[in-house]
Amino acid sequence: KRQMSQQPPEIKTKTIAETNNYIAWSAEEPDGEITYHLELNNVTLHFFQEEWQELMQLIKALAKGK
Repeated sequence: KRQMSQQPPEIKTKTIAETNNYIAWSAEEPDGEITYHLELNNVTLHFFQEEWQELMQLIKALAKGK
């Protein structure tokens, strides 16, 4: 019998924001969890939902000068 090859599940991605050098994007993982990613030149940071929310709080505080 010939076995069918299993295709990896497709991961849906969405660009959140982008500049010439940086990009923020999210991915819906096969298990349904949303992960967030920041590509900063040659460094990529990966975040789970709770970590991303905390990072957004930090960025908002920085923008307010606190």
